[in-house]
Amino acid sequence: MTRTPLETELFYLPLGGVGEIGMNLSLYGCDGKWLMVDLGVSFGDDSMPMVDVVMADPAWIEERADKLVGLVLTHGHEDHLGAVQYLWKRLRCPVWATPFSASLLKAKLHETGLHTQVPINVVELGSRFTVGPFEVEMISVTHSIPEPNTLAIRTKAGTVVHTGDWKFDPDPLLGLSTDFEALRRVGKEGVLALVGDSTNVFTRGHSGSESEVRASMIELLGRFDGRIAVSCFATNVARLESIAVAAEANERSVALVGRSLWRLEKAARENGYLADLPPFLTEHDAGYLPQDKILYICTGSQGEPRAALARIASGDHPHVRLGKGDVVIFSSRIIPGNEKEIYRLQNDLVRLGVEVVTDKDAFVHVSGHPAREEMEEMYRLTRPKIAIPVHGEARHLQEHARLARACGVPEAVEIVNGTMLRLAPGPVEVVDHVPTGRLCVDGPRLVRLDSEILRNRRRMVFNGSAVVTVVLDHAGKLLGDPQLTALGLLDAGHEAEEHDVVVEAVRDAIEDLPNKARRDDSVVREAARLAVRRSLRDSHGKKPITDVHLVRV
Repeated sequence: MTRTPLETELFYLPLGGVGEIGMNLSLYGCDGKWLMVDLGVSFGDDSMPMVDVVMADPAWIEERADKLVGLVLTHGHEDHLGAVQYLWKRLRCPVWATPFSASLLKAKLHETGLHTQVPINVVELGSRFTVGPFEVEMISVTHSIPEPNTLAIRTKAGTVVHTGDWKFDPDPLLGLSTDFEALRRVGKEGVLALVGDSTNVFTRGHSGSESEVRASMIELLGRFDGRIAVSCFATNVARLESIAVAAEANERSVALVGRSLWRLEKAARENGYLADLPPFLTEHDAGYLPQDKILYICTGSQGEPRAALARIASGDHPHVRLGKGDVVIFSSRIIPGNEKEIYRLQNDLVRLGVEVVTDKDAFVHVSGHPAREEMEEMYRLTRPKIAIPVHGEARHLQEHARLARACGVPEAVEIVNGTMLRLAPGPVEVVDHVPTGRLCVDGPRLVRLDSEILRNRRRMVFNGSAVVTVVLDHAGKLLGDPQLTALGLLDAGHEAEEHDVVVEAVRDAIEDLPNKARRDDSVVREAARLAVRRSLRDSHGKKPITDVHLVRV
């Protein structure tokens, strides 16, 4: 059994977000209590049929919910707060967030009926507050969403800097600039460990500034005469403003296309952002404007099949049509794993006659994560004794650890989800490995990604399914031909011969059983099941999920 951290001890335990990008869930333990930082989601891919939303399984801390003093959200991206609406009932702890993140979270909780149950403490930028034995300071940094925060988590055993997602944008255009003085002050006070973003560790130099994108967009939009659609991450409010400013400079009105954009726009205006912009048009109203006077901002930059841009590309959108002479600008990067969906979307647009512009063709995007020069500067400012790379795949974590050592950090530790590190007292040490896993949203419920339900679903996607009904008397004599349905494998109307071969295989398997065995339901079911699978393996190269319905008359 995992022992409880003592008053003089400080533990770090990630349940998600290490060795992967997304699903962030970090735990800090001190004086018998645990503090959670972020509770995010990721999204399904081709390996997860019919799964849209995935998150870290909080079972370990759920079993210790009475020791969980709170959840602090670093910022409002889905991979940092998107799981709260699904998992809060299992944890039932108070939540701390800055105003913009709180607005996003409240909207999500309203959709799931939890808005009156979750205690949300809205804290101002740069504030300090106490959660159990932890004192948390919100330090403003820059990112691709308003109000991102690096956390200075102070305990009796030492201080940890938890970077969250960040960059050093010298001219972010929207929101506060990085509070370098606070980072420098914390570094002088003494930092035990830095738990840091590894996303762009292979990118040399600096990540670039949003102001540079805005200038480029103003020039780029002036090249086109037809309708323009721009797709970007909905949460990048500064990018929304940049696109709107560039459109105004080119005498175009802006319409938002996609529910998540309107949700983000509402949260932004509630918190004083986008205040200098006129109201956006709806997609319906935009249809009355000349083609050279409209710009659409659309959801779907990652090829999401149900997002606005995919519907436009397939000709399925009720209000927006694009074709020859129009252009779509992808003002975003490709998130690893989304390549197929994005290229499919772009090819669909090209087939419509639309010109596609990406970051390979024009300067239309900068990352929200730090490149190497910024990471080196963070280490110079905070001067931690221990570096713990997170928010990256294994190769990112390894390279980040190398970088930290090159920056003079005495210890850099590469870990995986479930690794419990004792940061103090004494040298950093792995003291335990706790069970981890993933949950996914399956309709109204959450199921483990490694559950029998989803394993069978994956097998059905690749191998089909078969159901055979067998009717016997109590002596085991067949009272008719077995009835077979092989979904995803056989079309009985067009493959009658192949269908009959399988049926005959089932009949033969049952009739070859000894008389005593034919009176045993479990033996008959297994013989019929194996006959179906062997026959379809031989004829179609598939091993379907097979179910046998046995009826005794």
